[in-house]
Amino acid sequence: MSLYLIILLVSLAGPLAMSFEKNLRLYTRWKYLLPAIFITMVVFVAWDIIFTDLGYWFFNPMYNSGIYINKLPLEEYLFFIAIPYACAFSFYAVQFHFPKFKLNAQWTKIVTYLMVFGSLLISLLNRDLNYTFINFLFLPVVLLLSYYFAKEVVQYYLAIYPILLIPFFIVNGILTGTGIEQAVFDYNPQAILGIRIFSIPIEDMFYNFSLLLSPLALTHVLEMRSKKNKNG
Repeated sequence: MSLYLIILLVSLAGPLAMSFEKNLRLYTRWKYLLPAIFITMVVFVAWDIIFTDLGYWFFNPMYNSGIYINKLPLEEYLFFIAIPYACAFSFYAVQFHFPKFKLNAQWTKIVTYLMVFGSLLISLLNRDLNYTFINFLFLPVVLLLSYYFAKEVVQYYLAIYPILLIPFFIVNGILTGTGIEQAVFDYNPQAILGIRIFSIPIEDMFYNFSLLLSPLALTHVLEMRSKKNKNG
């Protein structure tokens, strides 16, 4: 079994088992959450395929199964299921147990627009660094759409995201080379700023922000649409 697959299975095992916990009962949300994850997966897999083809990042065959689909190892496809699900579990668990742990409407608006402005500025100042440019250009799109269609999710997400960074630093740290001989995947230095936290490019913190927010916002939209249809 590849190291990449082991990391994904370990990341998913606890959240999946705890999804049947009698109070949280995350499994009751699966009919909204799983489609939301798969929709997000389509977007990010397409992004991955294009960037891999352009040589902006690459995968180390030492640490994956060797099964490739459109130049991506099988584990990379599973990444976009396992990690968003695990983080969605953490998000809903914190929201359930600490319902007041969120930003108020005013601060949500302020932080949202500051992040949008800051991301656009970083993107425009780094048009020559392709991953940096696209990453910081994509984040405002995800954040503004989420703010417009799922404001309540954004209120919680902005407060909870720092907590989600804890497993992010562990998992992405290992994947980008922390504590192992070589990175599971790494980046073309000509496509990124070159600023790293441990072995993680700083861009990945914001890539991760978009990746995890997208299915949460989509889940909310699907839930609200279902309730609206039931209520006529």
